[in-house]
Amino acid sequence: MGGFFKSSIGRKIAMALSAFFLMFFLLQHFLINFLSVISPDMFNEVSYFMGNNPLVQYGLQPVLLFGIIYHFVMGFILEIQNKKAQGVSYAKNNGAANSTWVSRNMVYTGAFILLFMIFHFNDFWVPEIVEKYVEGKSQVGKDFHHHVVEMFVSPLRVGTYALAFVFLALHLWHGFTSAFQSMGGTAGRKKTLQTIGKIYAVGIPLGFVFIALFHHFNHH
Repeated sequence: MGGFFKSSIGRKIAMALSAFFLMFFLLQHFLINFLSVISPDMFNEVSYFMGNNPLVQYGLQPVLLFGIIYHFVMGFILEIQNKKAQGVSYAKNNGAANSTWVSRNMVYTGAFILLFMIFHFNDFWVPEIVEKYVEGKSQVGKDFHHHVVEMFVSPLRVGTYALAFVFLALHLWHGFTSAFQSMGGTAGRKKTLQTIGKIYAVGIPLGFVFIALFHHFNHH
């Protein structure tokens, strides 16, 4: 099994599996954050649960962090391998004739998303970790909703988030279908998966941008 995942095909399958995991998390993350728009109280309850449930904190959260790191590292490794495999012929190949701009630049959209995630973690995750484990403060009764609203008061931060989600949409535009293709799941249903992929790739990032804009224009 270890040898399989060291092969080119094995790594692509592992990459696809990590992509499925992250896309599921992204959907779940969006649904939770959308609660901040429709019900601040419910958002606070769910945020407290996610931030203080032992299974989430010590089980799912480490898995998520591993999945994020693995996906990006494996993406860069596969990109380097592809460049080496193409060799001199790559320079002669008309990439635009055989692939889309998005597919040829997945590593760059991915790199921008990675930088944004560091920025995002610094906005939300790091303060939570410091508050709980360094300062020892209880989160009982904490207004998580207020913190989210305050984060989106700055037009610069809102613009940064919006730009990041444009890059995420571009990444998902190719990545969604590519993940299924790596698993052999596009046979006979490629157009259907492409349609679903496009809806997901546009809908989820657009939803996050809506949340940021909503809080920016409705803060008091």
